Amino acid sequence: MADERMDEERLDLEEADLSEQAQLYEHFRIAADQGQMPLRVDKFLFEHLQHSSRNRIQKAAEAGFIHVNDHPVKSNYKVRPGDVVTLMLDRPHYDDTIEAEEIPLTIVYEDDDLMVVNKEAGMVVHPGCGNYHGTLVNAVAWHLRNNPDYDPNDPEVGLVHRIDKDTSGLLVVAKTPNAKTKLGAQFFNKTTHRSYNALVWGNFVEDEGRIEGNIGRDPKDRLRMEVFPPDSDIGKSAVTHYRVLERFGYVTLVECVLETGRTHQIRAHMKHIGHPLFSDERYGGTEILRGERTAHYRAFVQNCFKLCPRQVLHARTLGFVHPITGKQMDFTSEWPADMAQVIDKWRHYFMNRNNEIS
Repeated sequence: MADERMDEERLDLEEADLSEQAQLYEHFRIAADQGQMPLRVDKFLFEHLQHSSRNRIQKAAEAGFIHVNDHPVKSNYKVRPGDVVTLMLDRPHYDDTIEAEEIPLTIVYEDDDLMVVNKEAGMVVHPGCGNYHGTLVNAVAWHLRNNPDYDPNDPEVGLVHRIDKDTSGLLVVAKTPNAKTKLGAQFFNKTTHRSYNALVWGNFVEDEGRIEGNIGRDPKDRLRMEVFPPDSDIGKSAVTHYRVLERFGYVTLVECVLETGRTHQIRAHMKHIGHPLFSDERYGGTEILRGERTAHYRAFVQNCFKLCPRQVLHARTLGFVHPITGKQMDFTSEWPADMAQVIDKWRHYFMNRNNEIS
C-alpha cells in the first residue's frame, strides 16, 4: 500500500499546474526526525517520494508548492531535525472512496465467501489516476451493496489479484477478511493455478519454453515495463512458462502459466523474446512484424487489428482451494468474441495459404 500511495503523490505532482495559485491544498506531509542531517529539501523529498523526479520537485519548489513549517522554500533549503515538509498543490487531494456503481458483471461463481468474475476487456480493475469510476471494484460494490459485511473501502476484503485493463478473463473477489487472507496466502505461495491464452507475433521453434527475467518500470516510459537480467538489482523476479497451442505461420496461439504475477508480465516477457502480443500497441504489437509484403496481407492484418483493438490476451483458467471448505475450485472461461474472431481469421488465412502452396 505504501508504493500505491507514493504512486498517487507522484501522479499528483506530475499533473499539477506549476504556476502560482491563490489557494493550495496539502497532498503530502513528513516530519524530519531528530537525527536528520542538513539536506536540501529537493533531495529530501526525492528520497521520500520515490517515484517523482528531482527536476519536477525543483519546479514545484520554484512555484511555491514546497513548504517547510508552513512557509514556501526554494530547492536549496536545508532540512533540519523537526522540520515539517509539505507538498502543497493547486487542487484538493482526490477522494479515493470507492462508490457502488451499477455496472454489469459476468459472475461465474458466487457463495458467501467469494465470487469469481469474468472481466471484459476495456474495464479497469481498480480506481486509479484517470480511471476513478466505472471500474470492476465499483461494479462489485454495487453487486454486494446489500451485504452489510462487505465494505468496498476495507482493504481486508475485495480483489485478491488483478489483470490489465485490456486483458479479459477470470478474477477472484473475497467477501470476507478470512477469505482474502487465505486466498492471498495461496497466491503468495504460488499454489494457485492461472493460465492465459495469447496470440503472439512469430513462430516458435520449440513447442514450449520458460522465460525468466526481472520486470521493472521502463526508465524511458513509465507506462511500460522492461525486462532486466535475473541477477540484476533492477525490478522484481518473474518467470513465465509457455506452450504452443496452435501455429498460424506468422502468429502463434500460446498458453502462458505464471510463476509470478508482475505487472504486464506476459506482455513484457513475450516482447523480450521477440514475440510481442498481437495488437498490443504499448509493446509494439500493432506493427506488422511477420508475414508477406503484399497489399492483400497488410489489409488482412489491419482488419484483424480493427476486430480486436487491444492485446489478444485472456485469463482463461483459474484454480485455487476454497478458503473455507478446502475444496479445489477450477474455472475456465471462453475467449471473448473479439479474440475468437481474430484467431478464427488467422486460422482460415493459414489454411488457405497452405492449400495454395500445396
